Amino acid sequence: MRVFVQVEIVEGCRLPVLRKNQEHEDEWPLAEILSVKEVSSRKLFYVHYIDFNKRLDEWVTSDRLDMKKLQFPKKEAKTPTKNGLPGSRPSSPEREVRKVEPVPVPAQVSPAAPVTTLSTPAEAPQAAVFPAVRETTPFKSRDPDHEQLASKKCVNVMVCLQDSQDSSDGIPSAPRMTGSLVSDRSHDDIVTRMKNIECIELGRHRLKPWYFSPYPQELTALPILYLCEFCLKYLKSLKCLQRHLTKCNLRHPPGNEIYRKGTISFFEIDGRKNKNYSQNLCLLAKCFLDHKTLYYDTDPFLFYVMTEYDSKGFHIVGYFSKEKESTEDYNVACILTLPPYQRRGYGKLLIEFSYELSKVEGKTGTPEKPLSDLGLLSYRSYWSQTILEILMDLKPDNGERPQITINEISEITSVKKEDVISTLQYLNLINYYKGQYILTLSEDIVDGHEKAMKKRHLRIDPKCLHFTPKDWSKRGKW
Repeated sequence: MRVFVQVEIVEGCRLPVLRKNQEHEDEWPLAEILSVKEVSSRKLFYVHYIDFNKRLDEWVTSDRLDMKKLQFPKKEAKTPTKNGLPGSRPSSPEREVRKVEPVPVPAQVSPAAPVTTLSTPAEAPQAAVFPAVRETTPFKSRDPDHEQLASKKCVNVMVCLQDSQDSSDGIPSAPRMTGSLVSDRSHDDIVTRMKNIECIELGRHRLKPWYFSPYPQELTALPILYLCEFCLKYLKSLKCLQRHLTKCNLRHPPGNEIYRKGTISFFEIDGRKNKNYSQNLCLLAKCFLDHKTLYYDTDPFLFYVMTEYDSKGFHIVGYFSKEKESTEDYNVACILTLPPYQRRGYGKLLIEFSYELSKVEGKTGTPEKPLSDLGLLSYRSYWSQTILEILMDLKPDNGERPQITINEISEITSVKKEDVISTLQYLNLINYYKGQYILTLSEDIVDGHEKAMKKRHLRIDPKCLHFTPKDWSKRGKW
């Protein structure tokens, strides 16, 4: 006689969970149970899909769980102590796999049954900041008769790498983790790993947050959190928002408008002078940024908010922040395009604007690491297009191949030297030919670049920028 055993699913268990992928096909990825709650006598499980981005985490019902492959968490292994202090928790504790007899579950869903899930722009796991190491190094000596170099369809550009040897012989060093806003992952707990806001109404848009943001606890239970789109103040109800709008005089972000072309404007906001707005902006941004931590002390930062203008005012599209004084040459601390405006070219416009500011300052800059997966894609695309634009504009000198150095590319673009090198490696352009390094631009790369630039309608016009850099080392400027 078969005996059925009811198994209780607890936090820390892992098992396959039914979800839809980008092609709207059913899949059963392994997921970890982070929390369990009961609503109207129905159990709900908050799951994190292993090797997927946290923004895909969601509440699911029991009929989407594959109980046959349930893995129970083992007790934490005791790690060696040092000076009487307990060791750190193992990052990936071993799990006990139990074969569980099938338990009758009402309304069992088959793998082909439709399930509603939150759609997102991308489902790729978090990516590294620099390209993965290939089996062969990008600078490996090649046969002079290599067919790719001998092909008439290639454009060869000579590059001098001698001025770049201070960076581990031209190979970019690992990203530094000492930036001011880098999140300390060791302090993650079960609360901050879970989304706590269901929905945000910002002007004419309703946003589904991707990550935890430390809004006041009493607001996290609301079905909708209302924000004033001009001052970003958070309110608990539509009635409170309407009452606030009768008193709020802002129709644009506080601070100085330093750029305007068409309907696009940029405002520079001092984190010390406009503390409330800056803190509210950080709270909103944290809903969509996982790698950065939130600082209530906004004094050391400048915020550059991009807006779109219509008859009702200047509506926030995205922003980036930067330190007033950066010892790491960072020209961006956090950068975000709000979800309703993503995939429309605004991300590259924010990045381009940050480098235009660096050009006016006479510096090279780089974004604070680590970048999110979407941020990395945007930066790689911007770096690639910017560098290829310069290389394709080079003219032959007296019939010889045009020459350019890494430092010259960096000075022209204000892109840090390490980012230039990593981009050239990522594009696999660097070749060693007859005793010198050359860049080989194939027809595919040239055609791909030209098509991408035709789609890139939004560009920064330096003539429309009215910006005077300040010397923040003088404390009186603060």
